[in-house]
Amino acid sequence: MPKGKILIVDDDAGIRSSLSAILIDEDYEVEAVETAENCLDLMEKSLFDLVLLDIWLPGMDGITALEQIRNLDSNSSVVIISAHGSIEMAVKATKLGAFDFIEKPLSMDKTILVIQNAIKHKKLEEENRLLKKQISDKYILIGESDKIKKLKEEIEKAAPTNGRTIIYGENGTGKELVARNIHLKSLRADEVFAEVNCAAIPEGLIESELFGYTKGAFTGAIKNKDGKLKIAHSGTLFLDEIADMSLKTQAKLLRVLEEQRFEPLGSTKSIEIDVRVISATNKVLSEEIKKGHFREDLFFRINVIPIYVPPLRDRKEDIPLLVNHFIMVFSEEYGKKQKEITKKALDLLKMYDWPGNVRELKNTIERLIIMVSTDEIDEEHIIAGYKTPFLTEEISQLQSGALYDFSIPMKSLISLQEARAEFEKQYIETVVSNAGGNIAKAARILNIDRRHLYRKLHKHNIHSMLEPDSSVE
Repeated sequence: MPKGKILIVDDDAGIRSSLSAILIDEDYEVEAVETAENCLDLMEKSLFDLVLLDIWLPGMDGITALEQIRNLDSNSSVVIISAHGSIEMAVKATKLGAFDFIEKPLSMDKTILVIQNAIKHKKLEEENRLLKKQISDKYILIGESDKIKKLKEEIEKAAPTNGRTIIYGENGTGKELVARNIHLKSLRADEVFAEVNCAAIPEGLIESELFGYTKGAFTGAIKNKDGKLKIAHSGTLFLDEIADMSLKTQAKLLRVLEEQRFEPLGSTKSIEIDVRVISATNKVLSEEIKKGHFREDLFFRINVIPIYVPPLRDRKEDIPLLVNHFIMVFSEEYGKKQKEITKKALDLLKMYDWPGNVRELKNTIERLIIMVSTDEIDEEHIIAGYKTPFLTEEISQLQSGALYDFSIPMKSLISLQEARAEFEKQYIETVVSNAGGNIAKAARILNIDRRHLYRKLHKHNIHSMLEPDSSVE
C-alpha cells in the first residue's frame, strides 16, 4: 500500500522524472505536471496527500497557485520548491498555508524527510478533524420542535461571545449537552472544556477541585495538583448544579469572576486566568436566594445569558426522532441489527410524561435494544415485557382508561345505567382499536378473559371489531 499520493508541479522535465522515480522507489504514488493550471485541473478530480509546487512556472506562478489550492478547500499539504528562494518568499508561502519551503538543487535526503513530515502532519490534522466531528456528532441536539428550534437559536447567539451563561432545566433535560454545544460553537472550541459537578463533590473537596492545591497544603496533599480553573484557562469551565455549591465556595468563586485570578490552596501566588464560565441548575435561583442558600451577587455575575432547556413532556413531538437516534446509537454500540419501532409503540411512548426527561427515555431505549429479541419493538414490549420505568403506573392508567381521550355524546339527559353502558362501549372500542383489532391483546390490557371480551363486543353490537368466524362459548 502506498505511503501517500504526491503531485509534483515543475516545468523542468528532468526534475519531474528524477523526483518521480525516487518517490516511487520510496513507495509513494506519484503524478507530475508542468504547469499550475494542470495542477489545479488535476486537483479538482483527484485527492493528493502532498503537492510539491515550484514557484517559477510558465503562466500562473506557484504562489498564486498556492492561493488557488487553498480556495479549493483542499486538505493537501503543500511544499514549495524554488531555485531562487528568499526569506520573504518563504514567509509569504508559509502564511498562505505551505507546510515547508525547500531550495533547488534538491537534497534528496532532505526532500524525503520534508515529505514524510508533511504527510504525517496531514494525517494528524485529518485525525484531529475526525475526532472533532465525532465529538460534535456525539453532542448533537436532537429535535425539530419549536422549543428545540428556539433553544438552538439561543445557543447560536450565545456561543460566539464570552458572556457568562446559566442553563436552567430539570434533571435529565440535557443541560450539559447545551453547555458543550455552546463551547463547540464558540471561539474557544479548540481549548479545554472542564466540568465540575457541584452536587456530586463533597463540600470539603470542591475547593481543591476548583482551585487546586500545592504540596503540603493539607494532610494527604503529597504533590501539587492543578484545579479546574487552571485547566480551563483559555477554554470553558462548566459548573453543573451550581445551586448546590456551599456559600463559602460561592464567595470565593465570585472573587475569581471579578478578578480573573485565584490562589491554589496552600499558595499565596495568584494565577491569572481567562475562562468562560457556564453554569447549570435544576433549581429556581430566585427561590434559593430568598432561602439564603445562594448569593445574590454571584447570581448577577453568572446570569448574563439565561437559557432554559424544556422538559421532554413539553416537546413530545421530538420523541420519535430521539427514539430512532437512540436505537441507532445502541444498536451500533452493542453490535446488534438496528431494530424498527412501530407507530403504536411510539404513540405509547408519547403518552408518558417522562419525569426523568431525555435521560429516562435514553435508558428505556437502551433496555429495549438489549432485551427485545425480535427485529421490531411494538407496544407489547413497552407495556408488558421489559420493565420500563413507567410499566406499573402506565398499565394501571391503561386499564382505568385514563390515557384514552373519548367523550360520551350527551344530546339529552340519560340514566346512570345508560351512561355506564355508553362509557363501557366507547372504552372497549378505543382499547380494541389501540390494540390494532387484536382481541387477545385488548383482553390483556382490559385484564379480562378473552371470551368475556367477545361477550361484551356482542352485547354492545360492536360486530365490526369481531374477528371473522368468532363465536362465544
